[in-house]
Amino acid sequence: MRGSTVAFVSKLNDLSLFATKILRNQHQFYTSKSCCSSSSLSFRNDPATLATALTYSANSKCILLGSQIHAQIIKLGLCSDIFSQNNIIKMYTKCGFLARGLKVFDEMPMKNLVSWTLVISGAVQNGEIEMGLGVYLGMRRTGLVPNEFALGCVTKGCADLGDKELGQCIHCSVLKVGMEKNPFVGSSILNMYAKLGDIEDAERVFECMDHHVGCWNAMIGGYARCGYGFQSLMAMSLMQYKGIPMDAFTFINALKGCLVVGNLNFGRQIHGLIIQSEVAFSTVVMNSLMDMYFKNGGELYALKVFDRFLDKDIISWNTVFSGLSQGDDTREIGRFFHKLMLTGLKPNCVTFSILFRFCGEALDLVSGLQFYCLALQFGISDEISVTTSLINMFSKCGAMRKACLVFKSAPFKSIHTCNEMISGYNLNCCHTEALNLFCNLKRLGLEADECTFSSIMETCSKTENQKLGRQLHGSIVKSGFASHGYVCSSLLKCYVGFGMLADSFVFFNGFESLDLVSWGAMISALVHKGYSSEAIELLNRLKDAGGQPDEFIFGSIFNCCASISAYRQTKSVHSLVVKMGYEKHVFVASALIDAYAKCGDIENARRVFDQTSRFRDVILFNTMVMAYAHHGLVGEAVETFEKMKLAVLQPSQASFVSVISACSHLGFVEEGRVFFKSMKLDYGMEPSPDNYGCLVDLFSRNGFLEDAKHVIETMPFPPWPAIWRSLLNGCRIHGNKELGEWAAEKLLQLVPENDAAYVLLSKVYSEEGSWSDAAKI
Repeated sequence: MRGSTVAFVSKLNDLSLFATKILRNQHQFYTSKSCCSSSSLSFRNDPATLATALTYSANSKCILLGSQIHAQIIKLGLCSDIFSQNNIIKMYTKCGFLARGLKVFDEMPMKNLVSWTLVISGAVQNGEIEMGLGVYLGMRRTGLVPNEFALGCVTKGCADLGDKELGQCIHCSVLKVGMEKNPFVGSSILNMYAKLGDIEDAERVFECMDHHVGCWNAMIGGYARCGYGFQSLMAMSLMQYKGIPMDAFTFINALKGCLVVGNLNFGRQIHGLIIQSEVAFSTVVMNSLMDMYFKNGGELYALKVFDRFLDKDIISWNTVFSGLSQGDDTREIGRFFHKLMLTGLKPNCVTFSILFRFCGEALDLVSGLQFYCLALQFGISDEISVTTSLINMFSKCGAMRKACLVFKSAPFKSIHTCNEMISGYNLNCCHTEALNLFCNLKRLGLEADECTFSSIMETCSKTENQKLGRQLHGSIVKSGFASHGYVCSSLLKCYVGFGMLADSFVFFNGFESLDLVSWGAMISALVHKGYSSEAIELLNRLKDAGGQPDEFIFGSIFNCCASISAYRQTKSVHSLVVKMGYEKHVFVASALIDAYAKCGDIENARRVFDQTSRFRDVILFNTMVMAYAHHGLVGEAVETFEKMKLAVLQPSQASFVSVISACSHLGFVEEGRVFFKSMKLDYGMEPSPDNYGCLVDLFSRNGFLEDAKHVIETMPFPPWPAIWRSLLNGCRIHGNKELGEWAAEKLLQLVPENDAAYVLLSKVYSEEGSWSDAAKI
């Protein structure tokens, strides 16, 4: 903390010196014609000089310097000077201190149109959109006619609120005051309709405008935002055909269109146009170009662009980190971070957020801790985005104590921080802690959002607590999230998970409009709980309704086919996947390999793997390992695991789930034990709950019941229902009545309403010949 304080003070001194230099220069300018003794006094009373200093404070986000200048203005008796007061409002709102800006506004004896506009703009920029709209209405009541900046801000506010009706009212106001042809106002209205998903109204606005370059940019961006990538590129092409000069924003919006289309060749053609244009060396355009290349699979092109342009800013580096984080090469990330440090640029919150999440995905806790030390050194470890990413990293690496420490020590807790913590608890099977945190949100002064409810419904589903699920459903309805897509999907999964199929269909059929997420959630939940015929029937309903299944729905259907060994359906859906172009998608390919393997066709499974393994994805290798294991081809399974290592692919926790499960089904207990130990010894990887679950299943299935019990008692996670069921099932297979009673007792403590414990314990008694005990159960 001492180092960060020193750095802050040093930065403040630099800002003060720079501001003093500005004041001195201004002083020389204003006193160059007169050297009288009162020249210094006249400088200090000059509002223009103070406005310059306030602008610098606002741009540098230095609230302390701005407050000092505010105090100087009060001392000089400029409280009634509208120009000075407007600049103070602008400084406070830009620095994020909206309340102070409002206080200055309220105390102003006289207000002009600029005063009102600055408050409206500040409120919208600081996320207080409803307040900004209220101030706008207050301004209209005074009889002032809004200018283009006020109208631009309120239309943006309507878009952010998703309030189309209010947006249309503002549009009518624009028509009344005759500003519909103003390029700034027209572009703002066009953007508003595009953000609200109404591309037809956006097109109508565009047709009524004078086709200024800003209007074209807004239309190109509007098409891209609404998912009309081809139309976005066509608009750019038409703009070029009409000879309208393209600026940086034209190319930035067109590159967004390329991202929608997902076509690398289109992106390369736009790159050619950029080279020919006047913005070839624009940093913001180069950043957008790199982002397009990374997201369309052109990593090498992106890195070439990065190497060749000179004026790199921190956003350029963050774009590279974000692009590289889609892979799994920790050394490459480290190499680029080292280059960044040599440039003298300082990493910001976004940099560390990307790096921490990458380390979490790569399960690289060592690198993550090193980056954490640097974040502390730079004094930005307490920023909300950094704290949230840190919790994500520690949770994924299984270091929940560190995640809890970061959460508890955070000076500011937002709902996003709490959501990340609840997700971390879920990931590490700390369900009680997740529920406790959810219950404490009110005490923390926070309101649950859609992500909170989705995460806590996952907690409820995993604990199999039906009563709690219904209570949470009631809270969701009261909070107004009952129609939100992700929340509804979580509710569907929860109800299907409880086995309440009738309730699930009533809830599903009650939706006013079914999006693809809801269809996918319902199909996935049905497959997960073994309702295979219902899942396939739902796919047919989706096709009859004119819907197009996506890669996730196809993956779920293949999992369904695998569970019931439906070979004919697998072949039929495979042909549909090829027709729709999803055969190379990793999620679909891995599910297809699994389906063919479980239908007994290992040759077709191998063929699909060979066609897609060139994409070098760990998931495909994991699935093929399991496919070979399912057919008793343990040698091929282990060989595939070794090939994955030779391909320089870091095995994931799921890789070890696959190979340990293979050993479990084939009775290779010692081999499975060795693989489990190698996670930490060879890869520095903390085993996940799934890995411990596989190890317990390995021991239980093969008669090593005391070893299974020892694992449950010593693992760093609280036991969950499924792991007790594995042990109880092992007791049934190998006739251990005493241990079976103990496991059943533990299972019933977690899920007293669940019948599985009674059924399994009854089988333990009956298979041992204790019929009287079985009858009591």
